[in-house]
Amino acid sequence: MRRAVSLLLSALVAGGFALGAAPAAWAHNVLISSDPKDGAELATGPREVTLTFDQPVQAGERFNTLTVTSADGTRWEDQAEPTVRDNSVIFPVRELGPAGEYTLGYRVLSADGHPVSGSLKFTTTTAAQGTPVPASESATPEASGEDSGGGVPVWVWIVGAVVLLGGGVFFALRGGGDGADR
Repeated sequence: MRRAVSLLLSALVAGGFALGAAPAAWAHNVLISSDPKDGAELATGPREVTLTFDQPVQAGERFNTLTVTSADGTRWEDQAEPTVRDNSVIFPVRELGPAGEYTLGYRVLSADGHPVSGSLKFTTTTAAQGTPVPASESATPEASGEDSGGGVPVWVWIVGAVVLLGGGVFFALRGGGDGADR
């Protein structure tokens, strides 16, 4: 019986440690600031968009993407690769067109390898003379405002750990021993 109690206490301590460490291990990047800010009203469109996250972002060809879409669905992003500086990603933007609302859809790759997506909006008050992305170039998938995940939810790991620990305790109580504890 003492062996069972000892195993159970060990399992509880290990489970508590695993749960305490889980948030840091499975945390994804969170956008902490942007330029332009979400909901900003600008005289003219920005020539670049800076997104700053709470953790580093991976650099690499096509890892980080930005779409700039006007209210009528026209695309305005620059096709050049962004610049990554630690926690910030700087995306070039082509000169915009008509005054109005624009949506920035982004997707970046966290340092832990998980993609993070989101969207921001801004409004321009003065029309510009820019030309939109040609239709042949805008065929690339658009960054959506949803996190595509890429990781296993925490609850799956917790359920798996409970099942494994429960099975271990069951077999430890059922088998083993010389019969003196029974």
